[in-house]
Formats: sequence, C-alpha cells, structure tokens
Amino acid sequence: MWNLEALDALLAAASRAFCSPLAIFIQIQGCVICLTLAIGWCFAAYVRNREIRRMKKNSDGGNYFSFICQDINDLEHSAQLNLPRVSVIMPLKGFGEHNLQNWRSQITSLYGGPLEFLFVVESVDDPAYHVVSGLISKFEDSVEARIVVAGMSTTCSQKIHNQLAGVEKMHKDSKYVLFLDDDVRLHPGSIGALTTEMEKNPEIFIQTGYPLDLPSGSLGSYCIYEYHMPCSMGFATGGKTFFLWGGCMMMHADDFREDLYGLASGLRDGGYSDDMTLAAIAGAHKRLISSPPVAVFPHPLASDLSFSRYWNYLRKQTFVLESYISNVNWLMNRALFSSHCYLSWGFVCPYLMAMIHFLAAVRAPYSDHLSRELKESSCGLSLAVCLAVCTVVELLSMWNLTKVEIQLCNMLSPEGPTVSLNSYNWGLIFLAMLVDNFLYPISAMRSHFSQYINWSGVRYYLRGGKIWKIERFKEDVANYSDLGGKHLYGKRVYIPKASLLSSLSRRLFQWHQPKKYDS
Repeated sequence: MWNLEALDALLAAASRAFCSPLAIFIQIQGCVICLTLAIGWCFAAYVRNREIRRMKKNSDGGNYFSFICQDINDLEHSAQLNLPRVSVIMPLKGFGEHNLQNWRSQITSLYGGPLEFLFVVESVDDPAYHVVSGLISKFEDSVEARIVVAGMSTTCSQKIHNQLAGVEKMHKDSKYVLFLDDDVRLHPGSIGALTTEMEKNPEIFIQTGYPLDLPSGSLGSYCIYEYHMPCSMGFATGGKTFFLWGGCMMMHADDFREDLYGLASGLRDGGYSDDMTLAAIAGAHKRLISSPPVAVFPHPLASDLSFSRYWNYLRKQTFVLESYISNVNWLMNRALFSSHCYLSWGFVCPYLMAMIHFLAAVRAPYSDHLSRELKESSCGLSLAVCLAVCTVVELLSMWNLTKVEIQLCNMLSPEGPTVSLNSYNWGLIFLAMLVDNFLYPISAMRSHFSQYINWSGVRYYLRGGKIWKIERFKEDVANYSDLGGKHLYGKRVYIPKASLLSSLSRRLFQWHQPKKYDS
C-alpha cells in the first residue's frame, strides 16, 4: 500500500510539474512538430502523385513506355543517336545479400545513348571484385562495363577515393558522370530521366534522388526508415532543392576534368562525405541542385540488420556534420547539429510527459490525492489527447507518402520485383520514431567529442573538418559492414548461372542491343 501511495504522490508531483507554462510549451511544440512533418509529407506525396497521374495519362494516350520517357517520340532511333555519353561510377566495398540485384538493375538500363559502367574497388581481394567480374562476363556482349582497382585511400574516405579513381578512368567523351552507391536499385529509365533533365536545364550543377527504405522487420531497420523519412521532403520538390544524397548524383563530367570550384581537390584533400562536401560547394557558388520526381529508388535493408549496426550507422550520419571544407560550411553544420538535436528531443519529451498524464489519469479513481490533483489541473490529459491525435495524423501522412512512393516505384519498374506496403509494421515505426529521435542527440554529441568513426572496416579521424588519419586493423573489426551486412573480407563469391539470366534481363538486352550496334 505504501508503495502505491508513494507512486501516486510521485505521479501527482510529475503531473503538476508537467502542467507548468514551460512544460505546456514543450508539449504544444511536440504537437507542432508532428503536424509540420505531416504537412511536409503531404506535400511530398502530392509531388510524387502528380508524376503518377502524368504517367497514367501518357499510358492512356498510347505511350506504353511512359516509365522510360514522357514523349514516345524520344524513342525514335534518330533521337537516340543524339543522346550524350554517360559514365556511371559505382564505388564498391564488400558484397551483401541485395548487391547483385542492385548492380544488375544498374547495368540493365534502357538508356539508348553511349553508356559505360565503372565498378571501382579498393583491391582484387574485395569480395565485390569477384562477383562483379562474374556479372560483367555474363553481359559483356551487351554492356560496356569494367572494374577499376583504386587502391587504398590515404587522404580521404575510401568511397571518395574510389569515386575519383573512376573519374580519372571515365571515357574522354563522356558529358555526364553519374555516381551510384551499391545499394541503389535503379529503374530502367532512371539514367535517361536524369540525363533528360540535365539536357533541358544546363544550369543544373548536380542531379540527385532519394531512397525509399524497405525495412527488413528489425527495430534497427525501422529506425533507419524513420530517420530518412523527414529528409525525403527535401527531395520531393520536383525540381530545385538544397539537399543532396550521395547515393545518386549526376554531374557534368567537365566539372571534374577542370576541377571546377576545386571539386576534385576539395574531395581528395581530407574529404569524408561526398554529398555534404558537394552540397557545400554548390551552396557557396549558388549552383543549382535538382531532384526530379521520378528519382526515388527502392532501398532494401539487410534482413539481419541488428540494432548495434543501426547505431553505428546513426553515428556515421552524425559524424558527417563534423566534416567541413570552409567556415561557412562549418556554421551550416553547426546549425544542422543544433537544430536537429533540439527538434529530436523536442519530439520525444512530450511523449514522456503524455505518458505521465495518462498514468495519473488511470490511477486517479484509486487515489484521492491524484483525483484532487487532476481536478485542479485538467490540462495535462487534454495535452496528452492532443498529442495522440497529432501522432495519428503524422503516421497517416507518413503511410500515405510511403504508399505513393511504392506505387511510383512499381510503375517505374513494371517488370521488376514488386514493392509492397503490407510488410511495414506501423507499431514498430512509431517505436522507431521515439528511439531514433532519443538517440540522435546522444550520437551527435559522441561524434562531436570523439572525432572518429569506424565504418566498413576502416577508422577515420577528423581534425579541422578534414580526415587526417586513417587506420585499418582487420583483426579488430567485424567482417561485414554495419548497415548492409556486406562481407568485407570473406571468401570469393561467384554468381550462379541459373539466377543471373532472368526474363527481365533478356527483355532489356533485346531492347538495348540494336541501339548499341546501330550507333
């Protein structure tokens, strides 16, 4: 009995404290954050849905290839001959369960112009080297693809080192260069859509896109999905944006050849994050970053993605804000750091307060003290109900955007694996929202004070916003990467013949080969 009385007294005191003016402000702020996210996701869904309606209209008008191009006349042989050359550069590290399917979707593009694929690895000992070699050998008559061995990075991250090695080896006539991560699953018309936008507007500095996470069922995978969803609003503008995703970036090849604005040298000289560095350069020189509405790509997460690997991924994301190339870039990163930390805990704290108000209301019929307290101050439960309503609205908006993006992805890849919304667990998504926003400030502070990160078997140290030290201790790290579960040092893996030549691949090559040999 004494324990219950003490608990009731504690609940009464907490409920009273959470009805103070400051506490009320925090709870109202939490409702505003939820509604702001809901409105942003509604706008993003509108932009993506507008593209779906356009594709359906074109299809009804007789353009059954609207998933490739808006105007069916663009598929005429004369139009295809005038398409610019594109070099696709893919920095690789390790081999995971989804990589083969992702790489196959990349090289089986329906782009009709000259196209080359450069798979860049650190060394021939990387498991990705042997898998890609087998993949290229199967498609050598249909696709211009090769492997580039970049060697180990010493002045920048391994990814940036691989990207720059690919730039040095790209074809001299390439007009555009497209950087892709190995976890990007392209649509057949993605390269063509990105190139078309670049051709329409030469002022575009960087063309980008964004991933649609497909959670594997673990809490860690849902935390990654939830982490990316607020960012998706910035990529669903249908055009100009201030955001940049390193998983998909198309740029002018000459910008790298001429080292415009110090692009190549800025990345090579201590660069850790490719997208943050390039976004800072674009902002400093007032150059346009664009994201077309069709640039949304399925991103399946590893089936065995553990919570510890999610945590290290979050550490990597917050560590990015510690790297910078200029004082202005440093100020922007500090602003992002501070605002994200404030909003994250500003999102979580109201739920803690609402839980106290709810528990007090449940115990009130059994406690005179709590009953009197609730009568004197009834705003607590009202705020909790308001937060619950705002949360439902937020989750519905998130569900709607995910549904629309899934529909768009399925329309853009009509012969690919169907993506479904049925596998999403919305109870886990709500829990992931609380967990991810609670952990973000902790991760950000740790990254700020430690100034190092372990990622894919490499430890990077920062000083003055740039990498100054790189350590590789194979015996001290796991044999797989933290996010994708990719084997980094495993045995050589060869792809089975039976699983490689799917019906999709055959149809894509029947389409693509005549254009290649006719040109």
